[in-house]
Amino acid sequence: MRPVLVLTHAPHEGPGLIASGLDAPVRVRTVLATPDPVLPALDELAGVVVMGGPMDADDEHLPGLAAERRLLAAAVDAEVPVLGVCLGMQLLALALGGRLLRRHGTEVGFAPVDVVGDDDVLGALGDRPTVLHWHDDAVDLPPGATLLASTATTPVQAFRAGSALGVQFHPEVDPGMLDLWLGTPAMADALTDEERAAIRADGAKYLPDLAPAARDLVRRFAEQVRARG
Repeated sequence: MRPVLVLTHAPHEGPGLIASGLDAPVRVRTVLATPDPVLPALDELAGVVVMGGPMDADDEHLPGLAAERRLLAAAVDAEVPVLGVCLGMQLLALALGGRLLRRHGTEVGFAPVDVVGDDDVLGALGDRPTVLHWHDDAVDLPPGATLLASTATTPVQAFRAGSALGVQFHPEVDPGMLDLWLGTPAMADALTDEERAAIRADGAKYLPDLAPAARDLVRRFAEQVRARG
């Protein structure tokens, strides 16, 4: 079976539950600062997963992001299964002609999203799941894409564009990753002690139900990956 390419942007923002649920070989790459990164050809891949990170999706000082956007546009054209998470969703939206909305609104912590569209993969989470948010940028809906989930602060929380699913929130997080984030200055220094404590308590409350649903989401995406082979 061909591998799944996982693009990461920060050492603490790995694929988490996604990698463990793919049931496929995984090739992890970080190409942020590489002027002209050599990425695998799409005919070598069964799928593409793009994870989160603290940078802006249109940061011109990180040339690897432009290469990722080109790869994502080509992957959708070639009907390669794609999953974009947080920054990965924003990169996907830009690759497909959407706009980045910098500092549109901060969402950090566990809160519900309204699922507003049917999707075989996202549907694993249910109609109004409580998920982990950690962002302040947003995107508008790319041309031709289908809106799947929304919040008042971030109208585009998930969308489908052909073979690609983008989610602004974080289905990959398990308790260990949440602890890592809360202990990582780049993630948590802007939070007060009370906010960190609340997120930790909400993780204990919500992750036991969210993690099985997130694993089901990954399982459904993995089915698309295996179908490509």
